[in-house]
Amino acid sequence: MITTGGVGFNDVVSAAKFPYADLGEFITALERDGDLKRVTAPVDPTLELSEITQRVVRAKGPALLFEKPTRGDMPVAINLFGTPERTAKAFGVRDLDEIGARIGELVKLELPVGFGGIREGIGKLLQLKSVPPKKVKSAPCQQVVYKGDKVDLNRLPGLQTWPGDGGIFHNFGLTHTKHPETGKRNLGLYRLQQHDHRTLGMHWQIHKDSTAHHAVAERRGERLPVAVAIGPDPVVAYAAGAPLPGGIDEYLFAGYLRGERVEMVDCLTVPLQVPANAQVILEGYIEPGERRPEGPFGDHTGFYTPVEPFPVMHVECMTTRKNPVYHSIVTSKPPQEDYGLGKATERIFLPLLKLLIGDLVDYNMPEPGVFHNCLIVSIRKRYPKHAHQIMNAIWGAHMIGMSKLIVVVDEDCDVHDLNEVAWRAFGNVDYGHDLVVNTGPVDHLDHASYQQFWGGKAGVDATRKLPGEGYLRGWPDEAVMPSSVKATVDGRWREYGL
Repeated sequence: MITTGGVGFNDVVSAAKFPYADLGEFITALERDGDLKRVTAPVDPTLELSEITQRVVRAKGPALLFEKPTRGDMPVAINLFGTPERTAKAFGVRDLDEIGARIGELVKLELPVGFGGIREGIGKLLQLKSVPPKKVKSAPCQQVVYKGDKVDLNRLPGLQTWPGDGGIFHNFGLTHTKHPETGKRNLGLYRLQQHDHRTLGMHWQIHKDSTAHHAVAERRGERLPVAVAIGPDPVVAYAAGAPLPGGIDEYLFAGYLRGERVEMVDCLTVPLQVPANAQVILEGYIEPGERRPEGPFGDHTGFYTPVEPFPVMHVECMTTRKNPVYHSIVTSKPPQEDYGLGKATERIFLPLLKLLIGDLVDYNMPEPGVFHNCLIVSIRKRYPKHAHQIMNAIWGAHMIGMSKLIVVVDEDCDVHDLNEVAWRAFGNVDYGHDLVVNTGPVDHLDHASYQQFWGGKAGVDATRKLPGEGYLRGWPDEAVMPSSVKATVDGRWREYGL
């Protein structure tokens, strides 16, 4: 065991490997590489901690370990995914595209046609290429046990990020539920408002699988067992928020990404399993029909989400490691830490999106678009109104269909170069022909839609226009310098004295 600054990690630096077995191993690796800063001064988890974190995130600074939060009895790890480079490190790769390439190899096998067929096919491929979670009898996450009246959520240094927040929130709790009839597991990432020392508000949104599980339990008049894991290994933490098609087990996906089985253990008081190497586990249930006001909360949109009624988790048991670390995240308008997680999703799911939507070359979810507000896609345009077809295909494709603005460019445009994208979008568009306006589902947190859950969307066709689209003027050639001239200037650059 390595113990530094009062924090114990059950790992050995020399034995560290990819993927990381647990959060402590990842923290140790970040610190070894000079990519983590310990804050030894006392810091208040109400506002002060989040202000410090935001300044570091915006400076593209290191991960942080606050050793002495003034609330709770464990240190706070934050900004672990603050850059795409650090997120890649969490997966044990140099570049996130390496993971996408692995997924691409996985889907080269022939799959059924259509989104439903792809979902079924990917599920089967994951079962073939991965191994199911490994059940263990004892686990580090259950080294310390609190039950009944001894449960106290104030042991956790939950954050109040913004002054208008409705209280303390736990922002990186991985929520486990099972479908009451089929028994299928779901792992989701939802914010959790601490109502008091033993109850949590469950902010699971209308489009999420846990919402469906809860609806079935309520229809049957049954309690819904729930377990929350805080601080698992970084790949499991990512998998909880990955936009997987419904019915695909997040732990199978995590096992595939990790290259090894995820160890899980039975909960002590509810019929669920949780990651054995997590830092903290909360076990409890939701009563049918019970709701409490939840919010406001300063979310990734940069605005407060309103107070709404949400289900309540009654925590009956809390287990921890002997020296736990509390993992959290700060949300608000970009730039924020969740950009690294969003970029991982973009790169990992590119092969699946290309399989679903033919002729798609690449895509970018720009950081200011906070995931659902803007999507830039490049396509191999082959026929009239092809770009319009791509827009509608995206709007029908699972969670990415929440995108409010889609900008389509030609394949020779680098979707990650926003200056190039803007030049095309501003100059290549006749809005009488190239603007598509649609209506459909929007993100639960979207504050701009006039009706909650649905609203207007737009697509911009910034591709070269074809005669078959009614463009009869003849698309002009782009002014491009010959490669021979570029090579000459490259070779003589020093000679110019510039």
